[in-house]
Amino acid sequence: MNYHAVGLALVSAALFGISTPAAKALLGAVEPVVLAGLLYCGAGAGVAIWRRILLPRLAGPQTAEAPLTRQDLPWLAGAILAGGVVGPILLMAGLERTAASTASLLLTLEGVATALLAWFAFGENFDRRVATGMACLVAGAVVLAWSGAPTLDGLMGPLLIVAACTAWALDNNLTRKVSLADPLQIVEIKGLVAGPVSLLAGLWAGGTIVDAAAVAGAALVGFLGYGVSLALFVRALRDLGTARTGAYFSTAPFLGAVASLVVLGEPLTVQLGIAGLLMATGVWLHLTERHEHEHEHEPLEHSHQHMHDEHHQHEHGPDDPPGEPHAHWHRHERMRHSHPHVPDMHHTHAH
Repeated sequence: MNYHAVGLALVSAALFGISTPAAKALLGAVEPVVLAGLLYCGAGAGVAIWRRILLPRLAGPQTAEAPLTRQDLPWLAGAILAGGVVGPILLMAGLERTAASTASLLLTLEGVATALLAWFAFGENFDRRVATGMACLVAGAVVLAWSGAPTLDGLMGPLLIVAACTAWALDNNLTRKVSLADPLQIVEIKGLVAGPVSLLAGLWAGGTIVDAAAVAGAALVGFLGYGVSLALFVRALRDLGTARTGAYFSTAPFLGAVASLVVLGEPLTVQLGIAGLLMATGVWLHLTERHEHEHEHEPLEHSHQHMHDEHHQHEHGPDDPPGEPHAHWHRHERMRHSHPHVPDMHHTHAH
């Protein structure tokens, strides 16, 4: 198991989980759709400043990440459309027609939808242990979100929220297709496209921006809870696959609740304890997964950040960057071997 990638996924979930109570505190001053736009704009603009201005000054002009290519753009465009535009619009339309308790429970379906698409539409491997771990994580999220028996006044609202979860699940799976590219570049483009679209939609619907302090707060929350979180999520996608990264990210509601417990002094409840136990079980099942069999790597040429491990034994040209990790165009020869692995970007073989 790649524990570094697991750590990135959990930190990503923690940042996103903490951003939820922070964003809730801003809702009194900013309308929901406008706030969504400001959060995405904060993510895109903040990451753009970090990537283009601050990072070159701190680390120099060289980068160890590969840029997006023309072949990546259709996948990225689909991810932005599904997760940055369609998903939020469906969610806002669904929330208008659905009780809050019902909506909270339905939103836990994003992790399920992400895993199901990854397993059955995009061909990621899974076994009973991984599926059980995913079930424990989702059950923990359901327990945490449960606030009494939900009521269904109509089917349209819940169906719209389920559709929003499906849109975000598609976003996660499409983003995985470009996860070998620079995560900061991916987040920058996502935020600077999806943010203005949501912001304009909110203003068109009658929202206003009147509180400069709230705008600054939303930008900061968006940069950390959406921008940095998404960059770490993309990096984890590369090494863990979509379903497993989504499973670890499902801990976000629990981590957000723990943050509220520590920072806001909210009471420790039996509900939170049960949710934590279920989620800890799910994380343990995933961490202790061992998947090993003989498999074959087909010849492949691409560019991404790498070190010279057993999957990257290639010659360097005079223009290739020195040091490790580094990124350059390279070729993988056909290889057949056996070792423990997860469905990362180099292990997408059929089973």
